[in-house]
Amino acid sequence: MRFVAAFRASRRAPLLQVGKSAVAIGLSWLVASLVLQVPLPIFAAIAALLVVQPSVNQSLSKGVERSIGVVIGVAVASLVTIVIGAASWVVLVAVAIALAVGWLLKITAGTSNQVAISAMLVLALSSDDPNYSLYRIIETLIGAVLGIVVNALIVPPVHLEPARGKLALLGGELAASLVRLADALESPRSRAQLEQLMIEARLLRPMRDAAESAIADGLESLTLNPRRSRHRDELLGMQQLLEARLTPIVTQVTGMTRAFIDRYDDSLVDEPAVADIAEQLRRAAHDVRLAVHLANVEPEPITSAIPALTKPLRVETPESGHWVLIGSLLEDLRRIRLELVSELPPPETAHITTVDRVDGGGGLGLLGRLRRSRRRRRDRDEDLE
Repeated sequence: MRFVAAFRASRRAPLLQVGKSAVAIGLSWLVASLVLQVPLPIFAAIAALLVVQPSVNQSLSKGVERSIGVVIGVAVASLVTIVIGAASWVVLVAVAIALAVGWLLKITAGTSNQVAISAMLVLALSSDDPNYSLYRIIETLIGAVLGIVVNALIVPPVHLEPARGKLALLGGELAASLVRLADALESPRSRAQLEQLMIEARLLRPMRDAAESAIADGLESLTLNPRRSRHRDELLGMQQLLEARLTPIVTQVTGMTRAFIDRYDDSLVDEPAVADIAEQLRRAAHDVRLAVHLANVEPEPITSAIPALTKPLRVETPESGHWVLIGSLLEDLRRIRLELVSELPPPETAHITTVDRVDGGGGLGLLGRLRRSRRRRRDRDEDLE
């Protein structure tokens, strides 16, 4: 099964994406044939195929990558032919030089590979036409431009549903974790049950990271997209809900679960404040679901649209040795309440930053900052364990 997973995706690409690729290839072939009067405009077809990506911004990045790679590759092939001459072994020399040029220029792996491929194809398919190299560059530009245009005009994709789905899953699991912790406070738990509780709480972090990546993909898909005005505020609202509310609560719930397990004993259920804390945890779970619902992430109606966590809980000082745990849970509950009752800033105060994704790069904009903040948050969360 691992061998199959190496080349099979978990799901098929949208049929529309396949259709757009076919249209872009056909148009590029036709236009290049008419403009350049060449029988086989292979460079145009390949460029169009590579440029049609899941988003318009990625198409533009691929177009730039493809065009730069072809220009450098054609230049390398031309210089090698002038200096060394034409021979079968010259192709290998040109490929080696092309790879070295890519390394020296610090270009991306995709662009570097394109340089080598272009140099090899130019030498292998070149004719006596002195304009052959120039025609290959023009072919590539035609294919890249038409690929971008087709991707932008034929229902440009906006990755909204994956972001909504991941955020809804996170909100539901976060609320469920609060309820599970409330149940654990009110009845004795075995060591296996406590370990299961901690495992479930730790799963919130990868779910949060998945929601963050899905939202970043959605925001990135809006760049250069004619449909961005329709979905911009919705995606920014999801981003604010995740960063300003759900992420801090994930940290609090993980810490509360860790503290509960570290200081647990069977006499905890007899503590007078435990029942009140459990009730507040269930109210917080309700308000988490409400926050996700009001953000239009989870359209299904909920039991009550009125916030349940309306005021902070106040208890008497515990008389037993559980005062450290009780105090810790109360402080975390206070922080959760502040996160839930505070107002989110309007979407207009945020902005979308272009994410560079040439050949799977990490990006210098939004996605790069999100990944750096994720690493800092993970380091901080590990201190709780």
